[in-house]
Amino acid sequence: MNEAMIYRKLGRSGTKVSLFGLGGWTTYGDSVADQSQVASIMKRAFDEGVNFFDSADIYNRGETEKSMGKVLAEFPRHELVISSKVFWPMSDDVNDRGLSRKHIMESIDKSLMRMGLDYLDIYFCHRYDEDTPLLETIRAMDDLVKSGKILYWGTSEWSSLQLSQAHQICKDGGYYPPQVEQPQYNLLVRKAVDESVGPVASDNGMGLVTWSPLASGVLTGKYNEGIPSDSRLSRMEWLKEKFISEENLTRVQKMGELAKSLDCSQAQLALAWAASNDKVSSVILGATKMSQLEDNLGALKIQLDESTLNELDRLFPAEGSK
Repeated sequence: MNEAMIYRKLGRSGTKVSLFGLGGWTTYGDSVADQSQVASIMKRAFDEGVNFFDSADIYNRGETEKSMGKVLAEFPRHELVISSKVFWPMSDDVNDRGLSRKHIMESIDKSLMRMGLDYLDIYFCHRYDEDTPLLETIRAMDDLVKSGKILYWGTSEWSSLQLSQAHQICKDGGYYPPQVEQPQYNLLVRKAVDESVGPVASDNGMGLVTWSPLASGVLTGKYNEGIPSDSRLSRMEWLKEKFISEENLTRVQKMGELAKSLDCSQAQLALAWAASNDKVSSVILGATKMSQLEDNLGALKIQLDESTLNELDRLFPAEGSK
């Protein structure tokens, strides 16, 4: 492993993940369809010490798992922490969705087959399922751990109350509890992690692996002058509505001045801020180009002092996040 990389434990578990991971949402097998380009980015990430690679069955309906799996097969398996997820509909079938025992048991085998793996290190419940008893989901995940198909199970975008309920059920029944939560966390979306989900996860020994640290590129400043035709926000209207506002762009412009004073890119400043939270085990990157990956990993060298963190808090207050 690259000595420059930092590794943190997944909560109170013994497994360690790279401070920056690499994910495939909307990218590998999707907007980045050239497999050789996917391979070059992932190999560079691995060479730089990235050991955590994140995917999901819903990402381009399984194509992202296939694309990432082809590259991961070239790395030593014991040096990797690989995750995928289950919840969203994978077909029009009434049972091909959610967190029922049936869907979980069928989905894990499909994900393993697509990725060419014997087991996943982490299997996430991609959202909370209001239609399935929580105990049913927990028992299914517990069985997957006991069968060796997964080593840990986790949650993504669960509320603090849902996490607390899950841990209580696991404690009462002697089931393996969720070990990691995957929330969105960035300077524009931080309130839940800072004030509720983060503290509850930490109290229960869970690590956080966070997604969208750059708010889909908004925090890099790339949208200050409009929305490029080849950008993520040009394809995903809901993201544009979530992040693009005059207030947010003004904040981002001021953040750019701060980054310039620190002699780093806006992306590096945003990533260094996310990584400065000691409850965060890993910050998931979404690089589509080698230049993006190289710039993002440069955040490892940035240490933010208290005055810089205070200035970012002033620019992006938690109570002002969405």
